[in-house]
Order: sequence, then C-alpha cells, then structure tokens
Amino acid sequence: MIKTYLAVFAALITVGCSSAAKQSTDHNEKKLRVIFETDIGNDVDDALALDMLYKYMDAGDIDLIGVMTNKESNYSAEFIDIMNTWYGYPSVPVGIVHNGADCENDATNYAKCVCLMQKENGDPAFERSLKDYEQLPEAPVLYRKILEQQPDSSVTIISVGFSTNLARLLDTPADQISPLTGKELVAKKVKLLCTMAGCFNNEKLFEYNIVKDIPCAKKVFAEWPTRLVTSPFEVGIAINYPGSSIENDFKWAPMHPVTEAYKSYQKMPYDRPTWDLTSVLYAVEGSSYFKVSPAGTISVTEKGGTDFIPDAEKNRYYLTVDSVQAENIKQHFIGLLTREPAHFKKQ
Repeated sequence: MIKTYLAVFAALITVGCSSAAKQSTDHNEKKLRVIFETDIGNDVDDALALDMLYKYMDAGDIDLIGVMTNKESNYSAEFIDIMNTWYGYPSVPVGIVHNGADCENDATNYAKCVCLMQKENGDPAFERSLKDYEQLPEAPVLYRKILEQQPDSSVTIISVGFSTNLARLLDTPADQISPLTGKELVAKKVKLLCTMAGCFNNEKLFEYNIVKDIPCAKKVFAEWPTRLVTSPFEVGIAINYPGSSIENDFKWAPMHPVTEAYKSYQKMPYDRPTWDLTSVLYAVEGSSYFKVSPAGTISVTEKGGTDFIPDAEKNRYYLTVDSVQAENIKQHFIGLLTREPAHFKKQ
C-alpha cells in the first residue's frame, strides 16, 4: 500500500509540475515582446517612457527584449545601462548607432548629466552593469539577432526617436544570423511598429523625429512591411507631465535616475509634453485611451512633413485624443510612473 501511495503521490507531483511549467510557459507567451528604439538624451520624455516599460515589466505585461539608441552618444548607452541596472533588468541588451543624426547640441543632454553625477565620496551616483559602451553592437545587427530568436509575428517595436536604425535594419542582407533580408525578417517576426513621429493637424509643423533623418523616415513609412501606428506631435503636446509630480511623488527614492534627468533638462518646476509616453501606452495597453484614424498611407515630404491618405487596403494609422482622453492619460501616467519599482522595493 505504501509503494502504491508513493507512486500515486509521485505521479501527482509530476503532473502538478508539468502543469505549473505549462502555465509558466503560457504566461511568458502572453507577454508582449517589446524592443524600444529611442534617441534618449535629447528630450526627457524618452526617460519617462523607458520608466513605463520597466513598470510594465514589473507587472508581467511585457518582456523588454532590447533597447536601441539612435542618438550617437556614449552617454545614451550608458544612461540606458544605468536605467536597466537601477530598475533590476541589467541583462536587457543595448544596441547603438554609428554615423547617426547630428543632434548633440539640440538640447541639454540629461543623459550625460546623470552619467556624470557623483556621490559625496566621488563614486558614481548610479551603478552600471556594462563596461565598454563603444563595443556594444550596432542596432541593425542586434535587431537581427533578437528578431531571429522570436516567434513569428510576436514582436512590437516602439520607436520614439529617429528612423535611422529601422531604415538600416530594412536594408540588411541575409547573413549568418538569418537567411532573410531585414525586410523579410521584420515581416516575419514583427507584428506592430508604434512610433512617435509626424504631425497631422498642422501642415507647417515639421516634427523633430522626422526632420532629424528625413531619408530614413521616408523609407520606414513607405517600406515598413507590417502595421504601423504613430502617435503624432499633437497628441503628446496635449498631455503634459506635471513637474510638481517630479518634485513630490518620488520621495521614496533618495536618488532616482529619471527625476535627476528631469531636473537636469530644464529649470524646475516645469511641465513637459508626453510625446513618447503615448506611443508606449498605445503599444502596450491598446487603443482604449485614444482615437485611431482609419487605415491609410503616411508619406514623408521633402521638408519633413507627414501626409495621410485614407485607404482601407493599407496599414498605416495615427492617434488622436480629445480633452477628456488627455486628462485620463495624464492621470494614468502619474499613477504608473510614481509606482515604486519591484526591484527597488526588495533592496
């Protein structure tokens, strides 16, 4: 009887473990696989957007499988490393750009400011996990390595900077990483590209992310082989993150890389449009916070404007918000960003 009981008990344990393993696998499969493409260091909304992604990671909603910087600055990669480390995700791979857009003097480089911060004893204010940022892989190569490893139609790319890396990815040839060209690999592995780019309510406004690399923006909007949804200038500028929140809602952290970045960017207190955050919100949580345009085409003009033509057969869309939606989104951002990270709570 004892042997029979033990055999049954062992079988139940095996079944239970198998079920638990399957549930774990199923949970991982349900997570949104995200690659974040950013010009981090130019405008502080990129840092806020990256914070959002870590909070979604903490909640088990996404798997951040890569962060690519399209701002050519060692401080961009170093700042991403600081963020990955501080939020408890030091193994998230980082890709860089060479011969990228000239943007170093466009604004205060808050990434540089944070990277140079020191404690009273002279040690760096924030820990790093990487060492030689110049030796990090170029983004198109890292894209290929990451995408090749993913299930088909499983990856969402959120691009809140220039189109440089994405255009170069499309142009990559078949190689030892994958027998597919870049465009073929994107078509196979990516289900959505969500960008912060363009403007559709003012034909005289040429949006920054487009203007800094017009040829690559033209290419991406014309040739990207999957669904593309952009959050344009007029959406983010309608939703301002309050500087009062930066001053008052993060006191649980003696030193916080995002609040230090925010304080370094402009004279406090100031409110800042949430352009990049809106792209992250749509990519992860869907359309419930926004209005989405009909399907159509989006073309980039020679000056960097964006034109939309409705066409039910196409797969380009842009977002809009009304005043009620804008307020709801702002409150959602405040609640999400001021949440204490899971890793920080354990320290």
